Amino acid sequence: MQTKPLAAVTGASSGIGLELAKQFTENGFDVIEAVDVDLSTPEGVERFYAQVSATGRPLDAIAINAGIGQGGPFATSDLDTDLRIVDLNVRSSVHLAKLAVRDMVARGAGRILFTSSIAATQPGPFEAVYAASKAFLLSFSEALREELKDSGVTVTALMPGPTDTNFFDRAGMQDTRVGASDSKDDPAQVAKQGFEALMKGKDHVVAGSVTNRLMAGAAKVTPETVKARMHRGMSEPGSGDRED
Repeated sequence: MQTKPLAAVTGASSGIGLELAKQFTENGFDVIEAVDVDLSTPEGVERFYAQVSATGRPLDAIAINAGIGQGGPFATSDLDTDLRIVDLNVRSSVHLAKLAVRDMVARGAGRILFTSSIAATQPGPFEAVYAASKAFLLSFSEALREELKDSGVTVTALMPGPTDTNFFDRAGMQDTRVGASDSKDDPAQVAKQGFEALMKGKDHVVAGSVTNRLMAGAAKVTPETVKARMHRGMSEPGSGDRED
């Protein structure tokens, strides 16, 4: 009996991850979602992938999407949260990718989607650790893509801009200009664009509004110091209360 292809999605309880899970389901995949494991720990990653392996089925696609952020000055931000951002956004992504890539390369087929961000294209004052983690994911995904180009495994980076999820509430960024903005992108649209890019085997997709694509394009020719100053205007605490 022919079975549906199998996909796994992390961070699928809400936001972009939930919408990615819907995209896979609506397009004929069975989906495994991480619900009861802490992916910021190695044990949590191993437990999650054990759930995948327990199906006895090949993993056709994985969306490595789980992530968190924290706003505010690095000098006074909570160190444990900073390190948890590294553990979840970076370490767990590498760990989970290692497990998935080994199996996919051995089989000669598979698709991997990393949720990065347009924040990866610029320094991120007042969310410095988060932006750096997303820059890591973009670089990591592009490097893996080149390594795996003849393996049958594709790697795609999803790069959303500000999206209408609970990210800004959780990160304590409600009073920033970006957090207070009412023009955030629809997570369903972002996920659809990410899914379509994954299925086409694209290297990356800047999802959401045209503004996001313009920002990502401009970032290629803008000095890092200028980008950092521009980002500060969006992410500095209290910037949401300022008039232009």
